[in-house]
Amino acid sequence: MFILNVEGAIQSEGKWLIIERSTKEEHAGGQLSLVGGTVENEGFSKDLLERTLKREMLEEVGIGINEKMNYLRSSSFVLPDGREVLDIVFHCVIESGDPFAKSPDEVEAIYWMTAEEIYAHPKAPIWLKESIEEAERYVHSLKMKATS
Repeated sequence: MFILNVEGAIQSEGKWLIIERSTKEEHAGGQLSLVGGTVENEGFSKDLLERTLKREMLEEVGIGINEKMNYLRSSSFVLPDGREVLDIVFHCVIESGDPFAKSPDEVEAIYWMTAEEIYAHPKAPIWLKESIEEAERYVHSLKMKATS
């Protein structure tokens, strides 16, 4: 059984919303990340991934996101204790609020960074870089559609 995790890629003015995870976090403490969190088991449920992502955005960085989210990618990894995680990344748009480090136990700081800054940052793990690459491709495709 996988632990299910969702993350949101949000871009504004060419920069991505990135958090520095609290060093108190069990997984990837002190590293850069997209905002997100673990999906809780609710039994029969609709829009569980989307509702989880909306909840995590509000809890961690104090923002509301638009209902429309677009799937970007999925990947899996194994935690040090052997549990397996399935991570799903969505492209999101801020609907309300300005992001800030609302939950200090989870978020040390927030940054707006270009893709190049993320790729070059020593605290950016490979999975973040891969998510940003996919998000960049998605945003580029939206721009191409808008100009054609």
